[in-house]
Amino acid sequence: MEVDILEFVVPVENNKSLFVWDIQPTLTEAQIYDSLFKVFSSFGPLYLVKVSPNSLVHPPGFYALIKFYSAAQASKAQQLTDGRSLFQSSPLKVRLSSKQTPHFLSQSRPLSHARCLELANHCLGFNGWASDIITLKELPSEGGGCGDEEGVNERRRGRSLKFGCLVQVSFPHHGQTTRGAAVTEESLTFTGPDVLLQKRCKLQRMVREKALVHAFSTVVLILLGNGKVMVELKQTPHRFVPEHSEGVIRVNSPVVSCICVVSLLTLLSPRGNSRSQTRCPKRGQT
Repeated sequence: MEVDILEFVVPVENNKSLFVWDIQPTLTEAQIYDSLFKVFSSFGPLYLVKVSPNSLVHPPGFYALIKFYSAAQASKAQQLTDGRSLFQSSPLKVRLSSKQTPHFLSQSRPLSHARCLELANHCLGFNGWASDIITLKELPSEGGGCGDEEGVNERRRGRSLKFGCLVQVSFPHHGQTTRGAAVTEESLTFTGPDVLLQKRCKLQRMVREKALVHAFSTVVLILLGNGKVMVELKQTPHRFVPEHSEGVIRVNSPVVSCICVVSLLTLLSPRGNSRSQTRCPKRGQT
């Protein structure tokens, strides 16, 4: 059975990238983008669709770069679209990339928060996963203690705002759960209460998103040839293993736990990697 693996990282491999040539200038760049996205997204989720005009030494027209998360889906798309006219009157050339990627660009980078949500929803469905805030806490800057009133007053006078967050991501159809943590800090000058409130809300949102990205970085989606999806977790020393569900707060809850993030991360060091039976719903099943 054909199997492919998707991770929540930016795809940089050549076998996940397609180049499309001989695009006629009969459509606008925006129309070409929409047409390419419609055609190639039918093979699987896309990370990138980029349309560019030909250089001056070539006839008028466009070329495009398409990036898939899945090498198998990119290969299938190339085989079924190369030499086809698709959305124009003449055939297109579609090839897998052979461009050498610089070493500093070949390292895996986590997807952005928006991309993580997009990929998870596409492969698992909107009800195929859930995220919960375990704790979200304002942390002391250097020199202050957790809950130190003097440290809080110093930040308000112009030092910094610092927040920590721990989130839990669960996959109910697969019996898998993972966690992610993040800390975000921003230096401040003396500002009024309105500006301080805006910055506080901004940092809370940023740290929640960073923690969710960290949680997804431990997730591996296994795509089976029969259209089913399995969820597995990477066995890394940085993965937090959930031990207690008490005190978990839903993302849309107006109340947030006040447990100190630093203490909680210390308590949640990995102690085991138990597995439960994996269920395999159809891709996109809700």
